[in-house]
Amino acid sequence: MRLLTFEADGKVRPGALLETNGIFDLSTAGFSSMLDVIEANSGNPQKLQELLTKASADTAYSLGTVKLLAPIPKPRKLICVGLNYRDHATETGSEIPSVPTIFNKFATSVIAPGENIILPKVSKSPDYEAEFAFIIGRGGRHIAAESWKEHVFGYTIVNDVSARDYQRATTQWLMGKTFDTFAPMGPWIVTADSIPDPHNLDIRLEINGETLQDSNTRELIFKIPDLIAFLSSVFTLEPGDIVSTGTPAGVGVARKPPRFLQPGDDVVVKIPAIGELRNPVISET
Repeated sequence: MRLLTFEADGKVRPGALLETNGIFDLSTAGFSSMLDVIEANSGNPQKLQELLTKASADTAYSLGTVKLLAPIPKPRKLICVGLNYRDHATETGSEIPSVPTIFNKFATSVIAPGENIILPKVSKSPDYEAEFAFIIGRGGRHIAAESWKEHVFGYTIVNDVSARDYQRATTQWLMGKTFDTFAPMGPWIVTADSIPDPHNLDIRLEINGETLQDSNTRELIFKIPDLIAFLSSVFTLEPGDIVSTGTPAGVGVARKPPRFLQPGDDVVVKIPAIGELRNPVISET
């Protein structure tokens, strides 16, 4: 099942993508937002499936006639994991971490599929990072690693755009990671029941048709069970929290010469099990 947030007739609505590529408006079933959908269905996704089987294609919006937004436009938490692919740790000259490196992005950094990544005037080294993300369904504290499946609602794609100069200016990464537009997300959430093994997914990033990152989630150092157990040992995970699991090798800063984002670039992150996240790049005016 693919769930999305879209704008039509001047209103933001949660929706579900039908096999016909029509969008069923979930607000007609009483859901006001994607967070509302997740909170109501985290323990029983079959309820949503039953609802969709009764949906008529005649009443659906056409995918090509609406504006797609990020699946969760204003997440409560957007949690990110650094240095979580073995090949990426190696290319940056870092040791394989024994504890997850965690940072976050603010909700103001989130943008929709197709929306512009805006290169800030103050940074000289804006970089790309293809990432696979999971969404918390049932929240909690001190969640056991072996119970992870009970707490994952679904999966999406994130591009962890990063201003390397700001990231490396201090020991804290936040300011280099959370510029406005630095978290493209989408195009939708694929529910957990549709992806039996999230630890064996191809992930790729292309710029202007050139493949710059190409890996698989089996290369993750800390996998979803590890991350849920670690994060929930510190703070309460809530429905709709997004955890972006890190990026593989091939980032711009590690290339020789470095390959940073430029105005006019067309950036596409591809995870075939989910879809494609495409964003153009422009300069800040």
